[in-house]
Amino acid sequence: MHIKNIYIRWIPYLLIITLIFLITTQSLAPFAVIYSITAAVLLVYLWLSKSKIRTKLILSLIYLVILALQQVLAALYLFSGGESWMFFTIKKVAAILIIFVPFLVGYFYYLYTLQREFSIKEATSISFEMLREVYLVGTAYKTKWQKSKNSFSKDNLNEILKDIPRHSYTKYLNKNTLTEAYFEECTKSLNDKHLYIVISSTGSPASEVISLFTNKTYNHVSLSFDRDLKTTISYNGGENITMPGLNPEKIISFNKKSDASVMVYQLEISKEKKQLIIDKIKEINEKGSAYNLVGLVTKVSLRPNIMFCSQFVYNILRFAQLEYFQDSATKIKPTDFVERDYYRKLAFCYEIKFNEQL
Repeated sequence: MHIKNIYIRWIPYLLIITLIFLITTQSLAPFAVIYSITAAVLLVYLWLSKSKIRTKLILSLIYLVILALQQVLAALYLFSGGESWMFFTIKKVAAILIIFVPFLVGYFYYLYTLQREFSIKEATSISFEMLREVYLVGTAYKTKWQKSKNSFSKDNLNEILKDIPRHSYTKYLNKNTLTEAYFEECTKSLNDKHLYIVISSTGSPASEVISLFTNKTYNHVSLSFDRDLKTTISYNGGENITMPGLNPEKIISFNKKSDASVMVYQLEISKEKKQLIIDKIKEINEKGSAYNLVGLVTKVSLRPNIMFCSQFVYNILRFAQLEYFQDSATKIKPTDFVERDYYRKLAFCYEIKFNEQL
C-alpha cells in the first residue's frame, strides 16, 4: 500500500515533466515513441481481454491504422518546419492531443458494449422523468458547447498562448512587486478586525476557459486587508505589467466583460493574526513567487511560493489558523470559500456589478 501511494503521488509530477518536455521539444522522436508505446499497451490489453476474436482483430486493425496516421501526420504536417514559434506550439499541442485518439476508440467501444447489454425489458421501463433528465442534460451540454466556442475563440487562445512563455513551474519569477506604499496601506488596516475575501467573475480569457471545467461563474479569489479593497492581493498573471505570481490588484481591472462582478465577504480576525499575514506576504514578496499555471490541471505545486489564486488564499488562511474547511490547497476552487462555509464564518459585505455603475 505504501508503494502504491508513492506511485500515485509521483504520477502527477511525471505527467507535468512529460507535458513540459513535449511542449518544449523540437524533435519528432518523442512523439513517435509515445504513439508506438500507446498502441502497444492498448493491443496487449485488448488481447488479454475476454473480447471475441473478431472484435480483437477489428480493434487491432483500427489501433494500427491510427498509429500509422499519427506517425504520418506528425512527420509530414506537425513537424514540417518553417512556421512561427506560436504556430509551432499550437501544432505540438495538437500532436499531444492525438495521443488520446486510440483511447477514445476504446472508450467508444466500451459504450457500445454497454448499449448492447441494455435489454428490451429495461428499455420499456424508461419513465418520462428519465426522458426529461436526458433532455436537460442535452440542453446543458448544448449550452456548454456554445460557451466553449466563445471561450476558445481565436483571440482568447492567442492571448493565452502568448502568456504561457511568461510562466515558470520550477523557479520564482516575481520578486519585490509589492511596494512599501502597499504595506503602509496594510498597516493602516490593522484596526479593522476583518480580513476580506473577494470572489470575482472577470471575463479574462484564462478565467473563461477555467469556467468550462469548474462550471462556476466566479473563478478568481483575492484577499484584502481593508473594506475598500485598496490592499487587494492575489496570485495572477500580472496583466503583462508585472511577472506572474503574487501581485496587488485594482478592482477596476476586473471589468473585462459586460456582466463582470465582484462579491466581497469578511472574516473576523485579530490584530495579531492580521499582522502575521502581512509579515507572511512580505516574506513571499522578498523570496519570490510564480503563478502555478500547470497546477490548475495537475493539482501539484513544485515549490512553496508557486501557487494559483485559491491555493494562495487557502494557504494564507491555514497559515493564520483561520481556515474553516479542510482540503488540499491545490484542490480548492474560488467558490469553495463561500460554498463550503458550513460554520458561517463569513459575512457578506457587498457586491460590485460593473455594468450597473457605467
